[in-house]
Formats: sequence, structure tokens, C-alpha cells
Amino acid sequence: MTVHEILKMGDPRLLGVAQPITAFDTDELHLLVSDMLDTMRAANGAGLAAPQIGVDLQLVVFGTRDVNPRYPDRPTVPPTVLINPVITPIGNAAEDDWEGCLSVPGLRGLVPRWSQIRYTGFDQYGDPIDRTVDGFHARVVQHECDHLIGRLYPTRMRDLTQLGYTEVLFPGLDPADDD
Repeated sequence: MTVHEILKMGDPRLLGVAQPITAFDTDELHLLVSDMLDTMRAANGAGLAAPQIGVDLQLVVFGTRDVNPRYPDRPTVPPTVLINPVITPIGNAAEDDWEGCLSVPGLRGLVPRWSQIRYTGFDQYGDPIDRTVDGFHARVVQHECDHLIGRLYPTRMRDLTQLGYTEVLFPGLDPADDD
């Protein structure tokens, strides 16, 4: 089990556009996926993008079979490894909801996201993924994929008065679960 340090907002490595993955089903890729899953679980993350651990590749992992302590009132999202993702909004509907980020610890913000999306890409074996999702699942995918284009959720916010400390906004959550 290898848990990597998660880069924090302000680190310039979080601001770049990640490179596509061209080789699938390699030992190196499987090790990276394993390390990312270990890192995400150790931090109670809903997801993790490779740039968050300093790896300049278009790779995100997200989801869990269990309720996430950082988002206890949200439905579970299927565990997924998504490589070279493409997101297509379905319709024009968007919704605002609260988001946190392992690279922006201790804070939450009200972020607009497409309500329903289709996402495509590949798993670590090179098998295609093509899903149409909505709600929290769609939000998680959009959030994680933003990391691949150098965006953190505060840059998506329309109103920075809706950015605050998790312990103030959500006093029932354990602050240790939001770092």
C-alpha cells in the first residue's frame, strides 16, 4: 500500500493540462492505479485525479461501495478507473451543490455542474467506458476531470461568499474527514 502526498491548491502542478495515456494494461499503470486508490481511500476521498499526486496523466479514480464519510448523505458511486475521459453534457440543466476537494482541505463551496452527463474513456486494461449519469455521480466525474485541465472547484464558483470552512458550514461532519 502506497499513499502519496496530495498536492494542495497553490501548487503549480495542479494548473496544467494532463497528458493522455497511450499504453494500457502495463505494470506501471496498474501500480499507479493501485497507489491512487490507496491514497483516495486513506483520505476518505470521493475521487482522486493523477495530477493531485503530481502525475501528469489523464487518469482519475472515483467511487466506493461504502458511504463516504465526507459525503454521508450522498449515494454511493460505482468504483471506477477512468482514463482519457471525455465529458458531454446532456441538456442544459445545471445545479448548484456543495463540493470539497482533497487539494483544498477544510473548505467547501457551492459549485454549479451539469445535472446529467455522458462520459467516455477507458479503464486501465484499455476497455471502453461509456456511461450516462446524473446527480452526485455526475458531479464527482466533472470535479475529478476538472483536475485534468488544471481547474479546482473554486474557479467554477459563481459566488465566493458561498465558500467556507467545512467545520462551520457542516458542523456535523468530523473535520478530520475533510483534510
